Amino acid sequence: MPKARILPQELGVIVNDEDPLSVRIAEYYRQARDIPEQNLIHVRIPTGRKQIGDREFASIQARIAAQTPDSVQAYALTWVEPYRVKCMSITTAIAYGGFDEKWCSERGSKCTPTAQGEYYNSPSLQPWQDHNLRPTLSIAALDFDAARVLIDRGVASDGSWPSGTAYLLDTSDKARTIRAAFFPRIHEVFGNYLRIESLQQDHLYDRDDVLFYFTGQKRVQGLDTLGFVPGAIADHLTSGAGQLTAGWQMSALRWLEAGATGSFGAVKEPCNYIGKFPNPGILMAYYLQGATLLEAYWKSVAMPGEGIFIGEPLAAPFSGYRLHDAGDHWQLQTRQLATGNYRLMTAPSRIGPFRTEDFILQVRPGEQHFRLPRLERAVYRLQPQAPPQD
Repeated sequence: MPKARILPQELGVIVNDEDPLSVRIAEYYRQARDIPEQNLIHVRIPTGRKQIGDREFASIQARIAAQTPDSVQAYALTWVEPYRVKCMSITTAIAYGGFDEKWCSERGSKCTPTAQGEYYNSPSLQPWQDHNLRPTLSIAALDFDAARVLIDRGVASDGSWPSGTAYLLDTSDKARTIRAAFFPRIHEVFGNYLRIESLQQDHLYDRDDVLFYFTGQKRVQGLDTLGFVPGAIADHLTSGAGQLTAGWQMSALRWLEAGATGSFGAVKEPCNYIGKFPNPGILMAYYLQGATLLEAYWKSVAMPGEGIFIGEPLAAPFSGYRLHDAGDHWQLQTRQLATGNYRLMTAPSRIGPFRTEDFILQVRPGEQHFRLPRLERAVYRLQPQAPPQD
């Protein structure tokens, strides 16, 4: 299959050697995901601080850059604090290689748009080469057991193709439910192959099949009554969910503790600019096509400067394929083929030699089932065809 997501060997794991919990999480994650040891990146940040200044961060970022192999396309952090660099989230500051005020609301005002990232809704599988950033997500947990459970949940989700429901809540808090404008389009695009419930209510209770949960509230009730499937994503649009240990609104950590595999929150007052929060439809589109949680979340936020991404970065529940013997042909089932044409190549073994067959696979939007000819060859390869040049 064509490459469809960032792979473990392309992920750098950043560990704070001043924090024993960070060290332990980093090593567990590296082994769980078989990440090369040379991708482990060491920094030293005094513990017990929610944010750090831009000058201190500049020296930290220099150490990160000096240790990062060229092959690394994204980063995982292994701590909860600090979660902020002045007015930026630490995940965005690291992703873009430094602090820059363009990613924050204008000075003296808390209600202005910020810079928009080129990675937003991008098909790129190589963000470092294509967009000069390494999207970053924090494996955020307050203790090792919580981190271990989160990591194991993400690993278990890979290629599981979970059946679950997307819950889209249009709450009475209209200032925080502006994403309800996306809900009709989500039904139109995904309704034929994903269970979706759009509910006009403030909270969700007693469901055991939560795959997506998007809402807008200061605090979300009923999390202890919900069951999240491995790989589930959930977040609430509010001002301070990314202030992970501040406590004045519900922290995004509560989603992970309840069983979600990824979440998002603002580290400072963003106001309700819709571009500063995940677009559920874009997030779902990439995730359902086999992207990692890290990629799907980052691609869904137009203005990521003030938001922190947390969870298990490489979770990819809709990755992979199934191949069924249909007698006179092979039946391929997968979600990860992008729209377009693919040339079939075959070989007697994985090392080749490959030859081009007289067969073109045409993939239409949303298509998941494909018929392949039955040929006396051991290995098939689908090679994307470049669109014709004007």
